[in-house]
Amino acid sequence: MVRIVKISKEEAKRRLGDVPEDKRFWCNDGKLIKNLKELGKALNDMSDETFHYHSGVERKDFSKWIRDVVGDDKLAKDISEARSRMQASQAVAQRISFLERKI
Repeated sequence: MVRIVKISKEEAKRRLGDVPEDKRFWCNDGKLIKNLKELGKALNDMSDETFHYHSGVERKDFSKWIRDVVGDDKLAKDISEARSRMQASQAVAQRISFLERKI
């Protein structure tokens, strides 16, 4: 069953904005990510090894961060299902585009 959640302008802005300093995502390659746009860029630039380190079945770091910190269950699900960093990057880019249209 697909659940459609209406996203307000304010919620879209919040999801696109910077997360609190203590909730930023630390990549194992040293990058610090503070919002979805930075995540998208990081996914484009990181090695496949870094992507797999954070997205493996036992960790799912990206998905957890997006769900728990950014607060976007749909994108978290899409990222958890991505099998490559390019698929993940595309999912982030599509979600950013969707959220920007809400503003």
